[in-house]
Amino acid sequence: MRVVVQRSKAASVTVGGEVTGQISKGFVLLVGVTHADKEEDAVYLADKIANLRIFEDENEKMNLSLFDVGGEILSVSQFTLYGDCRKGRRPNFMDAARPDQAVQLYDFFNSLLREKGIRVETGIFGAMMDVELINDGPVTLIVESKAEQKAQAPV
Repeated sequence: MRVVVQRSKAASVTVGGEVTGQISKGFVLLVGVTHADKEEDAVYLADKIANLRIFEDENEKMNLSLFDVGGEILSVSQFTLYGDCRKGRRPNFMDAARPDQAVQLYDFFNSLLREKGIRVETGIFGAMMDVELINDGPVTLIVESKAEQKAQAPV
């Protein structure tokens, strides 16, 4: 699994002119799933992201987590995170999981975050979505599951 984490002051997702998810201070997560991903990848990422210390403390150091600042999450499914642009001019999405597998892991990932007491809002899986955010900083990170890290490790 691969997640783009954006620290935000406010964010929303709209589908067909209707807001389906909206948060104030917190994270916007763009969540991608690949074929090899399993529940253990979602567990690892939910724990990692929930405890990321990327909010500034009183000394302007990134030292506070979502829990420390009462942050929320806007989670958006994003199969294009597995787009391969190495050949040609049109991305190849063969590494993205099929929708039936991806939606199960995406929903499981979001449920794990909710179980931690975090308010999680979402878009609609597979829909064309308009995502608006005020990126705070900007702070943007890519966080990958252990399986993804292993696959990219140099030999």
